Amino acid sequence: MGSFSHVITLHGLIPSTRCSYGYSHSNPRLQTLKFTRVANKVGIFAQLKSQNSTPKSQDIDFSDPDWKTIYKEDFEARFRLPHVTDIFPDAAPMHSTFGLKMRTPRTRDFPGNYPSCKEWHGYINDNDRVLLKTIYYSSPTSAGAECIDPGCNWVEQWVHRAGPREKIYFKPEEVKAAIVTCGGLCPGLNDVIRQIVITLEIYGVTNIVGIPFGYRGFSDEELTEVLLSRKVVQNIHLSGGSLLGVSRGGPGVNEIVDSLEERGINMLFVLGGNGTHAGANAIHNECCKRRLKVSVIGVPKTIDNDILLMDKTFGFDTAVEEAQRAINSAYIEAHSAYHGIGIVKLMGRSSGFIAMHAALASGQIDICLIPEIAFNLHGPHGVLSHLKYLIETKGSAVVCVAEGAGQDLLQKTNATDASGNTILGDIGVYIQQETKKYFKDIGVHADVKYIDPTYMIRACRANASDGIFCTVLGQNAVSHSPSLSLAVDAYVHGAFAGFSGITVGTCNTHYAYFPIPEVISHPRGLEIQASIEYIIGR
Repeated sequence: MGSFSHVITLHGLIPSTRCSYGYSHSNPRLQTLKFTRVANKVGIFAQLKSQNSTPKSQDIDFSDPDWKTIYKEDFEARFRLPHVTDIFPDAAPMHSTFGLKMRTPRTRDFPGNYPSCKEWHGYINDNDRVLLKTIYYSSPTSAGAECIDPGCNWVEQWVHRAGPREKIYFKPEEVKAAIVTCGGLCPGLNDVIRQIVITLEIYGVTNIVGIPFGYRGFSDEELTEVLLSRKVVQNIHLSGGSLLGVSRGGPGVNEIVDSLEERGINMLFVLGGNGTHAGANAIHNECCKRRLKVSVIGVPKTIDNDILLMDKTFGFDTAVEEAQRAINSAYIEAHSAYHGIGIVKLMGRSSGFIAMHAALASGQIDICLIPEIAFNLHGPHGVLSHLKYLIETKGSAVVCVAEGAGQDLLQKTNATDASGNTILGDIGVYIQQETKKYFKDIGVHADVKYIDPTYMIRACRANASDGIFCTVLGQNAVSHSPSLSLAVDAYVHGAFAGFSGITVGTCNTHYAYFPIPEVISHPRGLEIQASIEYIIGR
C-alpha cells in the first residue's frame, strides 16, 4: 500500500469536489486578476514551501477600479468553510444539544430525548467574523508592512469566528468520534485530547475512541482503538507526551478512509502540524469524493509555532520556557570555564520562533542563528570571527541555533524521514566542531560545550500558560451576559456545526476557523525586519 507521501495533492489548488475548499472561476473578473493557482503534487509530510496563500500583488490589475471588490470576493471564496451540505444539500439541522446547563455527560436515556437550552445566548452566529489583519499600514516602507497594492490601501479580510452554533448536523447518539495524534511530541497534547473528549460527552457522544500511534493506527492490525471517556482522560493532562502515542508517516489516504468506513467513524480530530494537516485535508477530500458524511477537523500542533495565520500554537510557550533551562546551563558552563563557549541547538526546521524568543527571554545569548537569516561561519563578518571578539572582550560566549539554520553550510542529502521531511544536517554539531577547529588553528584556547535539549523539551508537561491555552483552545471562551464566560471546545463545535476540512486557531486573540489549505501553503516565518529592530531596541 502506498504511503501518504505519494498520494496527496496539496490545495493550490484545484479542487476536485465542491466539498473541498474551492477557488471560484465563475467570475470572469477573477481571471483578469491572474491569481496564481498552480496544482502541485508533493509529499504531505514534506516541508511545505508553496506560494503564499494571498494573491501576489504583481498578479493584480490595480487599474481596474473594482479591484478591491474582486479581491474581497476571491478572499471570501478561499476562506469559505467546507460544509456537509455541500455534499448533502438536504441535510436537516437540529437544535444544539450543547448549552449552559448541559455541563455533565448525557445519560443512557439521552438518545432521541434531546434537551435544549434555547434561552442561552452563548451561541455563535454563522455570520460572525474575525478580522485577519488589524494594522493599517500607511506606507509600504513602514516596518513589517504587508501591502496588497503599491499604495498600501486598506482591504478588510474577515475569517469565520469559532464557537458553538445553535444548529448542529450530527445526532450525538449516531456519532463515533476518533482522535489521532501525529508527528512528534509536543507539550499540551494530553490537555487537548482531554478537552475534546469532555466536550464530546457534554454534547451527548458516548462512542469516542483514540487511534494509536498516528495515521499508522488506521492500518496496523496489531494496534487497536483506545476507548476514551471522561474517566479515562480525567488526569492525563498532568503528564507529558500523548496518551495515544505518535508516529510519522502512515498508510495511503484510500486505506485510511476505508478504515473510517469500516469502523463507522464520522468525526475525526487530527492533531498535528503542516504535514498532518495536509493529510487531514486529503482525508476530507476523499470522504467528499465518496459522499461520506464525515467531519474531519484539524487541531494545529507544532512546537515550532510555524502555522500560518495563527497567533501561536500550543506547546510553544512551554518550549520557550524549557529552552531557557538549557540556555542557562550553557551560560553557566561557558562563564565558569576559561574562554568558555556554550552552544545550544533548539527546535525550528523552517522558523526561528523558539530560538529567538528563548534568546530574548533569557538575556544570556550572544549570538542567535535562525533559518530566516543566512549567515557565514568563516570570514571577517562570520560567526567565528565574532566569537573570537567575544572571547577577547568578555571571556566567554553563548550561541543559540535553530535546527534549520545554516543548512546551506552542510552537505546536502536526499534522505527523508517517514513523514517525507528532508532530514536536516546537524548544524549544532557542525558549529561545535568548526568552533573547536577555528580556535585551535589560531592558537587560542576555547572550552566548547554543546547542549541539545530537543527531546527533553518535547516530552515536557505543558506549563501553566500552555495548559490554559490548550483548555481554551480545546474550549473556546464565549462571553455571555451576565456571567463571565463559558469555555467550550471549538473543535467539537466545528464538527457538530457540519464543517469539515477546517482547523482552529487564535487570530488576533480571537478564535477562528480556517480552511486547512489556507494554513499549510508554506511554513510561517519570523518577520525579520521587525524582529531585528525589536532586538536592537532592547
